[in-house]
Amino acid sequence: MSDMAVSIAIVGGGLMGHGIAQVFAVAGFPVRLTDPAPEVRQKVPGRIKSNLEEIGGDVAALDRVEVVDDLAACVGPADFVIEAAPEDLELKQSLFADIERLAPAEAILASNTSVIPIAKVMGRVRRKERALGAHWWNPPYLVPLVEVVRAQETSHAAVAATMALLRQAGKRPVEVKRDVAGFVGNRLQHALWREAIALVAEGVCDAKTVDDVVKLSFGARPGAWAHRER
Repeated sequence: MSDMAVSIAIVGGGLMGHGIAQVFAVAGFPVRLTDPAPEVRQKVPGRIKSNLEEIGGDVAALDRVEVVDDLAACVGPADFVIEAAPEDLELKQSLFADIERLAPAEAILASNTSVIPIAKVMGRVRRKERALGAHWWNPPYLVPLVEVVRAQETSHAAVAATMALLRQAGKRPVEVKRDVAGFVGNRLQHALWREAIALVAEGVCDAKTVDDVVKLSFGARPGAWAHRER
């Protein structure tokens, strides 16, 4: 997967799916998207168009997104498949069993789960070397990070190809080398939430103080971060 001829399939057209499709389309990739709910499929073009207009993007990118009615039509020609279904383990496992059966043998299979270990999500996939996590953050077209999660049997080649593809799409991928629940970002977020709750519960401060400390210090320092990157 080294050029814009790479075909992207998105399984799930809701909050995350349509935004991921938008990112790849804006970057020049052909995208097919499906969702089991007809009403969700119908809304995808309008949602992408609205997002692009809001951020001053080129709505012509929408021409590269094809919404299809069924899974076979979506993943059949795909080089890279991203599942963006609800966080239901049984649903995801069933989906990937079907995706593996219908997608090309060399297609990379990625889950956008934010918390479930990838080994569990891919439990019914036979060729586990091509299965991994690709955890995007909401909204996908604004947040640069994607966590690429390596399960125990994921190949180095699949991880490298995924990282390269995401960079081509304008994202900032990071590799998560161990398949732990919540990966890196959510584990850090939950640690902060737990400490914030504890501080209020122990009478150290009130909730507004916690909110102010985060917003007025490490939560909003664009100038400082820009300086560090230089």
